[in-house]
Amino acid sequence: MQPYYILSSGTLKRNENTILIERKNGERKAIPVEDVDSIHVFGQVNLNKEFLVFLARENKPLHIYNYYGNYSGTFLPRDKNVSGELLVRQVEHYLNPQRRFFLALAFVEGAMFHAKRNLREYSGTELFVAKIEEEFGRACATETIAGLMGCEGRAKEAYYQAFNLFLKEDFSFEKREKHPPSNPVNALISFGNSLLYTTILSECYRTQLNPTISYLHEPRERRFSLCLDLSEIFKPLIVDPIIFRLINTGVITTGDFDQDLNGCYLNDEGRKKFLKAFDQKLKTTFKHRRLKRKVSYRTLLRLECYKLIRHLLGDEVYTPFKAWW
Repeated sequence: MQPYYILSSGTLKRNENTILIERKNGERKAIPVEDVDSIHVFGQVNLNKEFLVFLARENKPLHIYNYYGNYSGTFLPRDKNVSGELLVRQVEHYLNPQRRFFLALAFVEGAMFHAKRNLREYSGTELFVAKIEEEFGRACATETIAGLMGCEGRAKEAYYQAFNLFLKEDFSFEKREKHPPSNPVNALISFGNSLLYTTILSECYRTQLNPTISYLHEPRERRFSLCLDLSEIFKPLIVDPIIFRLINTGVITTGDFDQDLNGCYLNDEGRKKFLKAFDQKLKTTFKHRRLKRKVSYRTLLRLECYKLIRHLLGDEVYTPFKAWW
């Protein structure tokens, strides 16, 4: 199974046991539903209740992105992987300050490890690596989630400041700006992070985890904050290397962006390039040190969910994934 990204406008229909895409130009494409892991909709599409019922029956999430490529929402089929015991344990770990902080620190540890790993591949970044290490030391010494978030924020600032040392000159990057992205690098980070968030949500849905109960990020209405927690580990491992490669190899150029008063965003051609690279990354396999077998990056995301479940149930202590190769 694999995710399907729909950038063109048209109609999504059920055609027996296939998903039928009818584009406005009359082109039709049928996809066997068993080949689909999830659907990501970027174009203007029409669909009806029958199609949603079909997706629900087949347990296929559908993620919606707005005109600018930002995540808007998700249609999740009725959750069949429910576990009252796990839900209680998730809440218990959130309500217990020590247990919550332990998990929150683990997510930050994974994020900072991979940020340092990325920078060490480029010369002249030693000062920024040292700043991240300094902030991790402070994170271990703090006792509050707010203090931990502050350390993470300063570490990210140092991490992003290093980008100008190795990205092409026409992709200068001063600071992280999200609402809206102010330049091409910010646009790439926002787009990639949205894709990772929905991918983790799809994987989380396959397990018994409740994605609204989180530990580093505060649980709030209208967001799956546990996916934000897990994303912290994998943004520098999956999303950022894609950005570096696309820019420095010239696959992505400044012509792949639209910029106006509403900010800077990837255009359709730029999105196609990024989606292709993102899909290839998720399919890439590597030798897992603990499992001693090859797994894909997509499988890695689900394995992280299962590790968290085992921790919550008291079977093993959670440690964030770290890429040592």
